[in-house]
Amino acid sequence: MSTHTEPANSKTIRIDPVTRIEGHAKVFINLKEDGSLDNAGLVVNELRGFEKILVGMEANRMPHITARICGVCPTAHHIAASNALDHACGVVAPPAAMLLRELMYMGHIIHSHALSIFVLQGPDLVLGLDADPAIRNVVGIVQANPEVAKKALRIRSVGQRINEIVGGRGTHPVTSVAGGITFVLDSEKRGLLQSLVDEGTQLAQDLAPVVKQLVMTMIEKHPAMLSDWVAPSWGVGTVLDNRISLIEGNIRAVDENGVVRAEFPVQEYDRYLVESVVDFSYMKRVSIRHDGLVHDYRVGPLARMNAMRQFNTEWATREMEEMFKLGGYPCHITLFQAYAKLVELIWAVERAGDILRDPAVNGETRVPVTFKGGRGVGHSEAPRGTLIHDYEIDEDGIVRAANLIVATQQNQAIINRSIEHAAVSHVLQRPDDQQLLNAVEFSIRCYDPCLSCATHAVGAMPLDITITRGGETVRTIRR
Repeated sequence: MSTHTEPANSKTIRIDPVTRIEGHAKVFINLKEDGSLDNAGLVVNELRGFEKILVGMEANRMPHITARICGVCPTAHHIAASNALDHACGVVAPPAAMLLRELMYMGHIIHSHALSIFVLQGPDLVLGLDADPAIRNVVGIVQANPEVAKKALRIRSVGQRINEIVGGRGTHPVTSVAGGITFVLDSEKRGLLQSLVDEGTQLAQDLAPVVKQLVMTMIEKHPAMLSDWVAPSWGVGTVLDNRISLIEGNIRAVDENGVVRAEFPVQEYDRYLVESVVDFSYMKRVSIRHDGLVHDYRVGPLARMNAMRQFNTEWATREMEEMFKLGGYPCHITLFQAYAKLVELIWAVERAGDILRDPAVNGETRVPVTFKGGRGVGHSEAPRGTLIHDYEIDEDGIVRAANLIVATQQNQAIINRSIEHAAVSHVLQRPDDQQLLNAVEFSIRCYDPCLSCATHAVGAMPLDITITRGGETVRTIRR
């Protein structure tokens, strides 16, 4: 995508701000004089600067402080920071601690994917892109199908409660620290967690066919999503024992054909991932470097499955294979991001049960640590994709430099490509303002972007689109 310049004698459409995403952004769509597409993209309006805020803080506070970066994916930052501190101190957290971190994370995945599928994307899937924006929200879902809405909101609560029991707090967890976890699992917590996993399993069984049917209905209503909303790209995710992993393992990159091109420990990320500044947004762009060339790539549920294609549970593996039968392998259909989130939600419920049955979860959960100065790099697979924390720590245990690479940065180029697909299929040569708004926003929501993370502020936000020709405004659309 080119930079945000407005060519002479062109028409520009802006969507500002985009709704039902985490953070504040706007969209520009530049049209040529003949009405064809010139370029399009996502602009992040805010600068939060957490990489600078962290400098001068005690390193052992990073799991708690970085969790405040975002209220939607705090557990991802909590775990990535803990892994980075383990690396900085040269320790390996005990097996029980890693299992409890993973259990906490499974709750986070259940909560976050349920939020994305049913609350953020759900209004589009249930009510359709043509629905009135006044009802195309979670309240509209409740009115249209109260039983599905009830179960969807309940499974989100189940995930949040698992996260809270293991993490100590629901929104900003506190129990994962350098060297492990601050508690040992007792019988009371185990019983509570098991009952939640059992309930979550039943809810997932009830909701899975609903989500799959919604995806297929969307394709039937908008066949261009299957043929034109396709963005072939490299995929990046974390692999452990040749399976999808979320909190430990190597980072694997596959090309657009699913061929493995690179696999490396996170500590070597800066040999492969290239950050660059764009002049129209506060969000940095990230590309992957291989054999002297740089490539756009995708992270997140769909990318993880393209990169690994194997879970360690049976139900999720069956559902993933069914998804690939419908969407092909590797799958690059933007709409199938929702399908992939469903598969991971199923996996999270299954994996949580496996962890509770694992005898190793009963062992010691923490080893002593000492900050001697040096570098600490760790990562997690956030619901939206690969998240990397990189700290330079002095001998007094103070952070002297920090770099964070988040999923939405890495997805930026592919998000922009998806916006272009939506513009071609639902905007160009069409006078319907509502379809313009709905289709473009839906293409962005498929990636569940988190802009608070990506910029280093969801509610009833206004939305303005300005259409200009030759630098003069000819039409303004407001929501």
